[in-house]
Amino acid sequence: MPTFHLRCNKSLHSLFKYRTIHMNSSLYRSLNSPSTPAFYKLQHSNIEDYYYSALHRCKTIKQLLGIHAQVNKIGVNQRISVAIKLVNKYAEYRNVENARLVFDRMSGNNACQVFEKMSEHNILLWNAMLAGYASHGLSEETITLYYQMQIEGMSPDEFTFSIVLKVCASPLVLQEGKKIHSHIVKKMGLESGVVVATGLVDMYVKCGSIEDAQQVFDKMPERNVVSWTAMLRGYVQNGQGIEALKMFNQMQLGEEIPNSFTTVNVLAACGQLGYLHQGKWIHAYVIRSGFESDCFIGPALINMYANCNSIFDGCQMFDKISKRDVFSWTSIIGACAQNGYAHEALANFKDMQLQSINPNSVTLLSVIMACTNIGNLTYGRCVHGYVLRRGFQADESVGNSVLTMYAKCHTIEVASTLFQKMARRNVVSWNAMITGYTQIGYHNDALTIFHQMVELENMKPDQVTVVSALSSCSHLGALQKGKWIHEYIIRSGFAIDVFIGAALIDMYAKCGSIDIAHQVFQKMCKKNVVVWSALIAGYGMHGHGHSALALFAEMKQLGTKPNHATFISILSACSHAGLVEEGWYCFHSMQQDYCIAPMMKHYACMVDLLGRAGHLDEAQDFIKRMPLEPDSSIWGALLAACKIHSNIVLGQHVAGHLLNLNPEDPGYYVLLSNIYAAAGKWENVERVRSLMKDSGLKKTPGCSVIEVKNNIHSFLTGDRSHPQSKKIYATLQSLAGQMEDLGYVPDTNVVLHDVDEEMKEHLLLYHSEKLAIAFGLISTCAGASIQIRKNLRVCSDCHTATKFISRIVRREIIVRDANRFHHFKDGLCSCGDYW
Repeated sequence: MPTFHLRCNKSLHSLFKYRTIHMNSSLYRSLNSPSTPAFYKLQHSNIEDYYYSALHRCKTIKQLLGIHAQVNKIGVNQRISVAIKLVNKYAEYRNVENARLVFDRMSGNNACQVFEKMSEHNILLWNAMLAGYASHGLSEETITLYYQMQIEGMSPDEFTFSIVLKVCASPLVLQEGKKIHSHIVKKMGLESGVVVATGLVDMYVKCGSIEDAQQVFDKMPERNVVSWTAMLRGYVQNGQGIEALKMFNQMQLGEEIPNSFTTVNVLAACGQLGYLHQGKWIHAYVIRSGFESDCFIGPALINMYANCNSIFDGCQMFDKISKRDVFSWTSIIGACAQNGYAHEALANFKDMQLQSINPNSVTLLSVIMACTNIGNLTYGRCVHGYVLRRGFQADESVGNSVLTMYAKCHTIEVASTLFQKMARRNVVSWNAMITGYTQIGYHNDALTIFHQMVELENMKPDQVTVVSALSSCSHLGALQKGKWIHEYIIRSGFAIDVFIGAALIDMYAKCGSIDIAHQVFQKMCKKNVVVWSALIAGYGMHGHGHSALALFAEMKQLGTKPNHATFISILSACSHAGLVEEGWYCFHSMQQDYCIAPMMKHYACMVDLLGRAGHLDEAQDFIKRMPLEPDSSIWGALLAACKIHSNIVLGQHVAGHLLNLNPEDPGYYVLLSNIYAAAGKWENVERVRSLMKDSGLKKTPGCSVIEVKNNIHSFLTGDRSHPQSKKIYATLQSLAGQMEDLGYVPDTNVVLHDVDEEMKEHLLLYHSEKLAIAFGLISTCAGASIQIRKNLRVCSDCHTATKFISRIVRREIIVRDANRFHHFKDGLCSCGDYW
């Protein structure tokens, strides 16, 4: 035990002056000299009571240390009540080291030689030390002391178990909690006690082990309102709102009167389920029971109404709260932010500040969410400044929320700077950066961050991380990186649930491996509508319209109800395969069989289906009968059909609609120009191009990319910037000669420039997809398939040439253009020349 070199200062003497037990000055002087006879004449109870009272009254750690020094001097430190109070006080001032020193001295053998060791008193000392550790979250120290207690022959009581069970209320120490549960059952026989049993229920609930909690609860011969509330809260926290409501009914039938905490959890269950009617019934119960004035009830009611999409009722509830604290303000701000009323959330935040109510971290999370949802970066920066001034940046959730705001508001540079400066990064921080890069199209950067997270920082990703990374692979067509992520998922023990499964199916489909996508689908135990829709969309992309329809029929037969996205996928599949009758059937079934009102995307799919099939008049008539005002997606699909079928008159008419709706999109000008060029109307071509130039618009250049050995290589038409361009051009020239021998004739009609035929053939030979294919041939081993991705629709000449090349080199060549996949093999294409 260390010596405390402290004197009682004036404040300490003042504290002694107001002691509970009267002691005269001579007695006080004698206390400073424990060797005097006066000390031994004092009754021990008076000394204990005096110092116990002094410890109870002390307000600072300095006073506590001073009293402890006096206790050491006169030997009262060996009195059990004083030692317990010292332990409690040191724990209160977050000084568990000194608390443990007091405990060790008192629980040692030397102390027993001076005073009789009474087990009923000593258990209080052990419990005090256990509680001190537990109050500061020191679970390991608490559990170790608990086992030491048993080794030394001390018998735990109900309070002991309630302390230890609380520190076991975490999934990380659940196994220790189960051992203690076993000890309670086998040795102590205390499971039937309501305090210990409630502690067990609470522990299992907080560990997410609701089945174990239910077993303990069912075995309880006696239950109180705390027991019922703990079990009910467990159901709510584990997403089992219906079970929580059933338990609330059972509780009332058992004549156990719920308290305000019970009601808060029942309201949370109603909100979780979206049960507005039941929520209103609970609201009426709150009024009848007199709970409405409880400070937690108001926010709980607001949250319930907000989660039931009844924000108006939530606002009315807020208006009825006479005394609004930070919790009620936080509830209404969060309710508005989560229900799409971001402007109202920000207005409430301003009002809160005008009322001089300081926000907490949860308030700021909702405010930042509101700024993110409406992209209000100006207000967001102000909130960020407030966070910095008030020191909230140390809160991980707030820091991650600010990071997410900048990333989603397309200020990725600021987000990256904040990310680099973060002292601690958790999985949410990494997710914010990865999803931020993904959303703005910086997919290579997203995958770089993912690789850094997993390989360099050894941080385990979660479901959101994996899905975002797979999405970036899908957009890049980066099959090898996607396979690496899939392998990582398996190695790391991730469960391939419906979200990861759908992302894997989408990735493999968009990277050209529809067979592997089907394998992933087949291995999934649980499939929801998102998973089915992902594979249907994949089949559609690859032109397998009949396979998509068969899968669609199987999905319905097995009882999975299609949604809006499913019908977009199946209509798109019909469009790419030219299945007009089947497309009409699906379109009518959507409305008649499933009561799904078509959205603009469904109408656009039908226009595309009819237009590609050459039914231009029918497509026009369909547009006229639409209940919605056609947007650019509708007219764009029809204009593309006019290009395919060289309908100049209709193309001009449609282009007029498009240029009025979206005059800043260069794609529509290019389509119209191409229609004129294909018809040889060069004056009209020049007029359209001049109009583009005057508007400051530029044509998007054709670009093709290929992934070789995990590296992405990009090519533009006529590109000579690649280090191996000489070999690439030599390979193409060699292939051109072999293709001509087999009967290939360049389709110069696709060259949209007024130049001679020889120049047209020269331009055709060096289109971006041909350059990418040539690079793939010289960079991969013989027989290996080649996969490229192009940002525009593949032209008819490249389509024909690639068929010839696949025959010559005897390889499969997979091309993913802006619309779909083409699988070239042995001189044929999977699309059947329909795209």
